[in-house]
Amino acid sequence: VLYKGPTSATWLKSAFDLQSFSFFQRRSVEEFMTFFCKTIVERTIAASRQSVKEGEYMCHVYVRSDNLAGVVISDHEYPTRVSHTLITRILDEFSQKIPPPSWPSLTERDVAFPQLNNYLAKYQNPREADAMTKIQEDLDETKIILHHAIESVLQRGEKLDDLVAKSEGLSIQSKAFYKTARKTNSCCTFS
Repeated sequence: VLYKGPTSATWLKSAFDLQSFSFFQRRSVEEFMTFFCKTIVERTIAASRQSVKEGEYMCHVYVRSDNLAGVVISDHEYPTRVSHTLITRILDEFSQKIPPPSWPSLTERDVAFPQLNNYLAKYQNPREADAMTKIQEDLDETKIILHHAIESVLQRGEKLDDLVAKSEGLSIQSKAFYKTARKTNSCCTFS
């Protein structure tokens, strides 16, 4: 969480999860992340969001119209929408707890905001933290299962044309419609 001042950005609160880096790299990685976050906040206009690719990581930033800013750095696989949802929640909660007039003069050690570490832990798995992501993954799984079911019917040697011809549940009119549609669509094949 940063405050974007007229000339530079000021750190208000931060939390890092650097477990994927070796012990000896963590300090350097944290310094680079701090530098990058400050720079990207300073170069983002107020009331806007953006996501910037840096190497194998994504840096998601949101600078509110009141110049309160949040940054999340994640890998490419982490959903962008979830990152921006997280930033919005943190900034909303931060602005309710810490009064806006004090932001320009605060330093990180002056700010008590332990919720940041809680959010960092909770959002490690976007599927558990975000209901929309979980629903989307469930839909994707259902689509895959449905696709496999259709493939298995066709792998047994049955063709859709044969099934339509054998079906007693379809009216003569529906069968005629199917045959006409097949003839109409058969003229156009793409290779």
